Amino acid sequence: MPNSWHNLTVGTGLLCCVAICLIGVGHMDTGVIQHPNFLVKGSGETVVLSCNLIEGHTYIYWYQQVLNKELKFLISRRNEQILDDSGMPKHRFSTEWSQKLPGILKIQLSEPGDSAVYFCASSL
Repeated sequence: MPNSWHNLTVGTGLLCCVAICLIGVGHMDTGVIQHPNFLVKGSGETVVLSCNLIEGHTYIYWYQQVLNKELKFLISRRNEQILDDSGMPKHRFSTEWSQKLPGILKIQLSEPGDSAVYFCASSL
């Protein structure tokens, strides 16, 4: 990401910036596709992040990385079944996924603390 991103500050605390980066799992010439690449939302808005998995993969994982913090696991799913959601704030965060549709991470009533890079990954 550009250096200006690392220097982003929100003086009023009213904006919540959510960014997505691409992460590939599997062969080097294939990978998951996340949309949008970058997203800026105001506090209190709904954020919807999309992840197209590698064809044939049956597991999806979502991670969050706040600036200067370690990568944090949010949730893993196999098809429509949640396997582990121990890292996800369930009161505002939710996920959807079935094999024929992109995986979705939804954040309701976004807060400045949600500002982070969100990653999705997939596996067999």
